[in-house]
Order: sequence, then C-alpha cells, then structure tokens
Amino acid sequence: MNSTSGLQVVGAGFGRTGTHSLKFALERLGFGRCHHMYEVSESQVALWQAASDQAAGPEFPWQDIFKGYTCAVDWPTARFWRPLLNRYPDAKCILTLRDASSWYRSARETIYEFSRTRAERDDPASRKRVRMIFSIIWDGVFEGRFEDRDFAIATYLRHIEDVTAAVPEDRLLKYDVRDGWAPLCEFLGAKIPDEPFPHSNSAEEIKRRLA
Repeated sequence: MNSTSGLQVVGAGFGRTGTHSLKFALERLGFGRCHHMYEVSESQVALWQAASDQAAGPEFPWQDIFKGYTCAVDWPTARFWRPLLNRYPDAKCILTLRDASSWYRSARETIYEFSRTRAERDDPASRKRVRMIFSIIWDGVFEGRFEDRDFAIATYLRHIEDVTAAVPEDRLLKYDVRDGWAPLCEFLGAKIPDEPFPHSNSAEEIKRRLA
C-alpha cells in the first residue's frame, strides 16, 4: 500500500473494543503503519489538541498527523471519524464492537484509570498529553461524565448508531475482533493469513503497566 495516498482505513471504534489487535491485523495484511493512541508522539499532541479545540473538520491539516500512515484506529482518531471519512472519501471505515457493559468495565479500569494516573504527574509533557486526552475523550466524547456508567454506555451505543446511519454499507464493517480474520479480509479484499489473528493489549496487560 502507498503511504502517500492518505488514509485507506479509518477506525471509528472506541478504545477498548479491540483496536490494538486491529492495528496489528491491518499491518499484517499489508496496509502499512496504522495509527493508534500508542502512536501519538509528543510532537503530535499539540496537533490533536488543536483538532479538539477547533472541532476540526475535513479541511484540518490531517496529513500532518497521519504522515507515513495508511490506517488509523482507536482514539484520538475515533473522535474524528466523520471529518476523516469526508477528507479521505476512498477510505474504508471499521467500527469495532464489544458488549457495552464489558466495554465500560474495561475502559473504566484501564484507560480511564491510566489517564487519571497520568494527570497526577508534574512533568510538562505528561500534562499536555493528559489535557489532550481529557479534551478529546473524557471531557469531549463523554462530556466529563464517564464515571456515570449509564451515561457512558448510552454514549457508546449512540456512537454505534451514528456511525451505522452515516456510513454507507459498502464502506462500513461492523467488526468484533473475536471473529478473527475472515470478515476483516473479506471486507478489505485481502487474503487470510496462515497464522492466528493477533490479540493484544488485554486489560491485564494495561493493569500491569499501571502497577
């Protein structure tokens, strides 16, 4: 795949819906580098913060963030799925799915807790990164109410409805990573690899990092 042609896959799924596994799967299928929250470098933080502050649309300089990438999944990308699909009209959209209660429990115990832990650090780089994360996700997507379980789950389910309603069927894959290679490869027109589907970034792994 040619990394200069812009994004070919935009992931609309929230964090903790198998996005890290999807990242590795897309890279294994030959789609080049795939952006993920773990890929957000210190130099990118200001750009993502600007995207949040400006409620960025298709005209935002997304190429400055995604230079060298052909795919993007997870947050912060998932917050901007609509302008990104408008900016890259040939890109496919993958909406990763998970049982809502299971998703909330995992997100609350891992990435939300991680964000709160990072917020307690004093170094400037951490403060900027945490500000960006809260601005885009916890205070943005969830309006500062993520700890309200019912509100957070309703937001998650509404997001699924919004993506499903907005993206044409031939451009959208609603995908549970537990289903493995077959639906993903069929959607992307790729050959199924002769190896297990990658599963990574479990809740246990994140909790070990927190510890």
